[in-house]
Amino acid sequence: MQVLPLADAYGRVATDLRVSLTDRCNLRCSYCMPAEGLDWLPNDDVLDDDEVVRLVRIAVERLGVDEVRFTGGEPLVRRGLVDIVARTRAISPDLELSITSNGLGLARTAQALADAGLDRVNVSLDTVRRDTFHEMTRRDRLDDVVAGLEAAAAAGLGPVKVNAVLMRGVNDDQAAELLRWCLERSYELRFIEQMPLDAQHGWSRDGMITADEIFAALDQEFELTPAEEPRGSAPAEKFLVDGGPATVGVIASVTRPFCGDCDRVRLTADGQVRNCLFARNESDLRAALRRGADDEEIARLWVIAMRGKAPGHGIDDESFLQPTRSMSAIGG
Repeated sequence: MQVLPLADAYGRVATDLRVSLTDRCNLRCSYCMPAEGLDWLPNDDVLDDDEVVRLVRIAVERLGVDEVRFTGGEPLVRRGLVDIVARTRAISPDLELSITSNGLGLARTAQALADAGLDRVNVSLDTVRRDTFHEMTRRDRLDDVVAGLEAAAAAGLGPVKVNAVLMRGVNDDQAAELLRWCLERSYELRFIEQMPLDAQHGWSRDGMITADEIFAALDQEFELTPAEEPRGSAPAEKFLVDGGPATVGVIASVTRPFCGDCDRVRLTADGQVRNCLFARNESDLRAALRRGADDEEIARLWVIAMRGKAPGHGIDDESFLQPTRSMSAIGG
């Protein structure tokens, strides 16, 4: 079977597939969606389990994808998640397979996911203070996230990674505290600059906590030195904490973009290819699936979709427009 690399016009090849399984979420994080939530996709628009697995198989067998991450929304609210993971693992024993989750429900499902073949989890956790967690997520569920992280570690879904976004005037004074908490539990923490992907379109550069500000906050308590391992296409710039071996990562998508090394492609819950997180155009694979296209045709459509990838996200351009879809609808 001929492999058609997912190459763009700038020489980048996508091998990391992010698959959104749902746009629904059981938190209401202020930097993502309004308190009342959003209008969810109609059920008929969302890919069913067979469609998801088929597209992943095409990506792996025909397009050279070697890493798959299931995202959302919140992937743990997707019925059939464990079966999707197991069927994806059956495609290839060498596939790197992970999920990004808010951690709610992970205490119940971590072992089943591990048994199904999941390698690891990334869990979003912006604070370990109950009042701040409630303010940011509009839910009093911190204990559930902590229990989920513990269950993931116990199930061997490691290294367990924690993703955190700092918000000015909300939790920007808690960077060192969160890093200490993660170090004590052997979790790998990565701070992420807030990106213009909120449903409310309220993002502003002035309101964003930058990588430089994150470093300044951490430098007050820790000595950070660049990790010697090559970064490659990884979004996180990693640093040894107090000489190592523990590390902390910073994903500075806005102030230190890494578009030139991007190897990611995204598939939305309703079967649209997004060749960039900030793309304003999508390519419809669901329609091809449902009209009976064979694997070869779908693979060709996917290759064509990637050729139009822009050289960068363009956030600094005066002409930049935020995507119409928010992060919860795109998939992380």
